[in-house]
Amino acid sequence: MIDPFGRTVSYLRVSVTDRCDFRCVYCMPEHMTFLPKKDVLSLEELDRLCSAFISRGVDKLRITGGEPLVRRGVMGLFRSLGRHLESGALSELTLTTNGSQLAQFASELAATGVKRVNVSLDTLDPEKFRAVTRWGDLAQVLRGIDAAEAAGLDVKINVVALRGVNEDEIPNLMEWAHGRGFDMTLIETMPMGDVGGDRTENYLPLSLARARLSERFTLDPSLERTGGPARYVRVRETGGRLGFITPLTHNFCESCNRVRLTCTGMLYMCLGQEDSADLRAPLRASPDDAVLLAAIDEAIARKPKGHDFIIDRRHNRPAVARPMSLTGG
Repeated sequence: MIDPFGRTVSYLRVSVTDRCDFRCVYCMPEHMTFLPKKDVLSLEELDRLCSAFISRGVDKLRITGGEPLVRRGVMGLFRSLGRHLESGALSELTLTTNGSQLAQFASELAATGVKRVNVSLDTLDPEKFRAVTRWGDLAQVLRGIDAAEAAGLDVKINVVALRGVNEDEIPNLMEWAHGRGFDMTLIETMPMGDVGGDRTENYLPLSLARARLSERFTLDPSLERTGGPARYVRVRETGGRLGFITPLTHNFCESCNRVRLTCTGMLYMCLGQEDSADLRAPLRASPDDAVLLAAIDEAIARKPKGHDFIIDRRHNRPAVARPMSLTGG
């Protein structure tokens, strides 16, 4: 699939649920209203949609949420999608998770062909972790990370950089992650959805975070890529890899190779734009995939050049109304 700007779309991120067992302050309000079950695609429908994209050339698939592992029966979807790994049509099946359910599912994930998981972890301070996630238990997440490592899964730690919250902890987080052999990626908070508070107060530009790290560590530029938007450096003192995802200070749209599918069947060609395509209707219109594939092709043909994320300090409103938990991380 080639978009209007000549970029090959080979990466699909699929949100299997908008539900989550955390309420992270930068992601959603504490009293979140979730989608009714009738609006959510069945796991069989999600499998068919993923398979349609794979038939169109997608070779990397990431399962996201909400928290994907809270969806009942989700391991059946992983097992089914594993057939595309066995055939060679899919090169990678991965997962982004808050880690709360990893202790239960890590071994089973590895058995389905998953090789790598991204775990969101913004602090190693238990009290701060509870404050950021509102409902989360740091010890439970750390047990999940241990289980993932024991199961043979590669672990990458994702850290949302938050001014006044964890900015002073970033060096320690990096040393902890690298000390365990994990990559770590820093992410700027994204202005998506109403989170019930002033997100602008916590926005930390990663240009500042990187400058601070450079005072203590040697950051060697790296051309390494993992298929996502992160730009990497190698930290000479730790030997580990550190990524930066900078949707606000420096967007990464010129090399965008991904689209996002929600659990309702809406396809977003850009995380930071509202334009979408309804794939649920053609999916259910016929058991034959011809109509569905035509809808996918039409959507890719209008993938935009890039997003328009800004931190709107004057009006304190999100750049995109839908919450991150609906689109998928």
